[in-house]
Amino acid sequence: MKMPQKILGLTGSIGMGKSAVAAMFADAGVPVFDADAEVHRLQAAGGELVDEIERLFPGTTGSAGVDRVRLGQAVLGDDAKLKQLEALIHPVVGRNRAAFLADNADAALVLFDIPLLFETGGDAHVDARIVVSAPYEAQRERVLARPGMSAERFEAILARQMPDAEKCKRADFVIDTGTTLEETRAQVDVLVTCLTEHDIRYCQQCVK
Repeated sequence: MKMPQKILGLTGSIGMGKSAVAAMFADAGVPVFDADAEVHRLQAAGGELVDEIERLFPGTTGSAGVDRVRLGQAVLGDDAKLKQLEALIHPVVGRNRAAFLADNADAALVLFDIPLLFETGGDAHVDARIVVSAPYEAQRERVLARPGMSAERFEAILARQMPDAEKCKRADFVIDTGTTLEETRAQVDVLVTCLTEHDIRYCQQCVK
């Protein structure tokens, strides 16, 4: 008997390797909806949200669309402005995510790649929550290697995200990215195979 479709939510703190793991799910044949990539598209030149973002946050857009650095500076540390931005973005992303589900209705598994899955309450709308996690030292090293990143900005971003330990506690499955890419990919492949053939509770018992 064919198993009903399962919607998987993938998340993880900055620098944990979430994008790499999402790509591994895609390589395993799982359709992936990348919420961050969708936001990039909506904020690119000609994007649906560019004009409204400029109206709300003057000086944060240009010929290439939204300047994410300027926009980040405009909302960082200001909860009211951040909520205003989220209230603009989330409904549009939600509509596009619904269209993605309709387009992939026959897939056994689909994956929502959502950076702030728990922080925005998105975990209530998925069947299983998958968290990517690595030791703090590895996370910090990865993030500080990014262009334009500083230790202060890294800590400010972390302060806005749910702690890794809490995410792991809430997860149905944790993917360890503090190891080699091959070992991480093996974890993903085992999980995809199990979830395709069995229910989530069964996989929680057998996937370590």
